[in-house]
Amino acid sequence: MTIDGLNIKYEITGPKGRARTAVVLQGWGTDLTMYDSVAQALNDKYRVVQLDLPGFGASDEPAEPWSVDDFCDFFCKFMKELSIKNAALIGHSYGGRMIIKMAAREKLPFEISKIVLVDSAGVMPERSASQNFKVKRYKAVKKFLTSAPVHAMFPEVIDYWLSKQGSEDYKKASPVMKACLVKAVNEDLKDIMPDVKPETLLVWGDKDLDTPISDAHIMEEKMPNAALVTIEGAGHYSFLEQPVLFRSIIRSYLEADKATSRRKTKKGGEES
Repeated sequence: MTIDGLNIKYEITGPKGRARTAVVLQGWGTDLTMYDSVAQALNDKYRVVQLDLPGFGASDEPAEPWSVDDFCDFFCKFMKELSIKNAALIGHSYGGRMIIKMAAREKLPFEISKIVLVDSAGVMPERSASQNFKVKRYKAVKKFLTSAPVHAMFPEVIDYWLSKQGSEDYKKASPVMKACLVKAVNEDLKDIMPDVKPETLLVWGDKDLDTPISDAHIMEEKMPNAALVTIEGAGHYSFLEQPVLFRSIIRSYLEADKATSRRKTKKGGEES
């Protein structure tokens, strides 16, 4: 598929026809195959869509650094291209950040039936005075070393030092994707979380060090229709670390309305 000149890799599994749709939005630096187990947990009943976002996996990079909103705008075009009008959205880490931003918008070209946020990003950690000092010092040193006259004297040494700074995701990213990541991590989504109205399940590893469980508690408090399920002993990739339990959780959640509807029909003859 080509969208705005970018070649995008995606896969669709599960039944065709009128089956309900679930779309998996990936975490930073991953490719769509990492979420095969998530798709396999649902694709006996759901049409499951997986994709590599621009700059992820096998999809083309954007020509310039994108904000989270730019990625959201792209995703809306992707959904339109596939003629998807209604879907459950499942987002891990960065994908969860995107879902929060989209669900808080006043209008979308598709309807979100339910949300699953798995070890989601979106809460900016509060820095201590010591951490703020370290950040300021790093920025000052970086500004000095990258100034034209200084960099010209020791280009290889300075470039090597720069390559060792930042998180593993940042180190591995291309220059364009580095800038995209900076735009994302410097944006705190707490203020828009009350605008996330669809029913939302938060699934979290209680040992997550990248997006700690405290982030999940903030989201549960601020989102009006959110509930939290923790997976004990799991980290940032809870869906991979505890796949059987994760499958049970996500299926129970997405099938809940259908089961309730069937019980009502049996009991009182109401329409499902």
